[in-house]
Amino acid sequence: MKNKTIDYILRATWQAVSRMYNEEANKYDATMATGFALLSIDREEGTPSTALGPRMGMEATSLTRTLKSMEEKGLIIRKKNPEDGRGVLIYLTDFGKEKRELSKNTVLRFNESVRKHISEEKLNNFMEVAEIINELIQNKDIFNQTENSNDEIAKP
Repeated sequence: MKNKTIDYILRATWQAVSRMYNEEANKYDATMATGFALLSIDREEGTPSTALGPRMGMEATSLTRTLKSMEEKGLIIRKKNPEDGRGVLIYLTDFGKEKRELSKNTVLRFNESVRKHISEEKLNNFMEVAEIINELIQNKDIFNQTENSNDEIAKP
């Protein structure tokens, strides 16, 4: 991957991970988005539907489709938020909690496998690089930089 751009490597890797998770989820008549939603919903307290999208990094229309499918499969139920009558809380059903454990174990297996093949030092470096990239994006430091700020990015 020597002559590949950073964004290409990130995208290709994420697509491979996504494909892997979707292939695994497909065995259980699910999707990666469903598994991620199951892991993002609080097991006991439920989660406001408005908080779920940002937590998952999903657009509202995709999230609505995912939640509708999950509700149809009996994984979640929606209840009015008692503190805010306009809002909705999403709760896992017992079946949803069961499938959540399956999703959790799948993610843990992936992490365990990666950790077996990559040293702790390399993983820490990867995490640090990913964190810096996220900060640069969140701070809008990629395309809104002054010429002098390029020097600061290169510093360790």
